[in-house]
Amino acid sequence: MPLLDVPVIDTHVHLWDKDNFRVSWIDGNPTLDREYGLAEFDQHSREVAPESFVFVEAGIDPHYAFLEAEWVAGLAQQDRRLKGIVAAAPLEDGHHTRHYLDRLAALGPVVKGIRRLLQGEADPFFCLQPAFIEGVKMLPAYGFSFDICIINHQLPGAIELVRRCPEVNFVLDHIAKPNIKAGELDPWRENLAELAGLPNVACKVSGLVTEADLDNWTQADLALYVAHVLEVFGEDRVIFGSDWPVAYQATSYTRWVETLNNLTSHLSPEARRKLWADNARRVYRLDA
Repeated sequence: MPLLDVPVIDTHVHLWDKDNFRVSWIDGNPTLDREYGLAEFDQHSREVAPESFVFVEAGIDPHYAFLEAEWVAGLAQQDRRLKGIVAAAPLEDGHHTRHYLDRLAALGPVVKGIRRLLQGEADPFFCLQPAFIEGVKMLPAYGFSFDICIINHQLPGAIELVRRCPEVNFVLDHIAKPNIKAGELDPWRENLAELAGLPNVACKVSGLVTEADLDNWTQADLALYVAHVLEVFGEDRVIFGSDWPVAYQATSYTRWVETLNNLTSHLSPEARRKLWADNARRVYRLDA
C-alpha cells in the first residue's frame, strides 16, 4: 500500500547518466556522484509510489543541456509516469534563444517548462537583464512555464521579473532556499509574501532539508517555513516536490514525504489532494 492516502505527483525529480553527459557539480560528492536513473528512482520512492513525476534539468554542463532534454524525452516513452520535463535553456540570449526553444518544443508535449538556474549568479538581479526578460517573455508562445531556482537573497530580483512578465506562469523552486540551518526567517518571510501576492506564480514545497542541517535536521526545524508558504500562497498554488536525489544528502525519499505529510496533516482533504497532486496537474499541464 502507498504511504499516503492521496495520489502523489512529484514535481521535482532529477536523473542523470554520467556515462553520456558531464555533470561536473556532482564530482566527488559521496552521495550524488553516481548514476541516478529510473531504476534508482523506483527503488528510493517505492514506499510512496508516486503516480507520476516531472523531471527538472539537473544543472548539467551547458553544452549537454539539449541532449539531456532529448534523453529524458526518450525515457518518457519508456515510463509513462514521467509526465513532464522542465528543460534548461539559455534565456539570457534573448531572441537568439528562439531556435533553441523551437527544438525543445519539437520533442513533444512532454516538455512543459524551462529552468535557467539563477542561484549561482553573483548578481542578484541577473534575471532583470533586458535580454533575459525578452527570453522569458517568449515562453507562453510555446506553452512553457518558467521555474525560478534562487537563493533567498535573490528574491527581490525574482519578484520584479514576475511583475514584468505577467503573461508567464512561474514556479518557485525550493521555497527560494531560506537559511533554515541558521533559523533565519527574515527578510525571506516578507519577500516571499510579496512574491505570493502576484497571481502568476506557484510555489514548490521542496528542497527544505538541504537548506537545513543535513545530518541533524528535525521536523520542527521546517515547520515555520512550511506554515508560511501555505499561508501566503494558499492551497491552490503549492505543489509537492522531492528534489530527489539532491535531497538524499539529508533524507530518504520516504522520510521527506512523511515529514511534509505530518506538517500538513491539518489541511482539509481537498487541500491535501491539491498539494500532493491536483495543483501539479494544473501548474504543469500534465493532462494536456
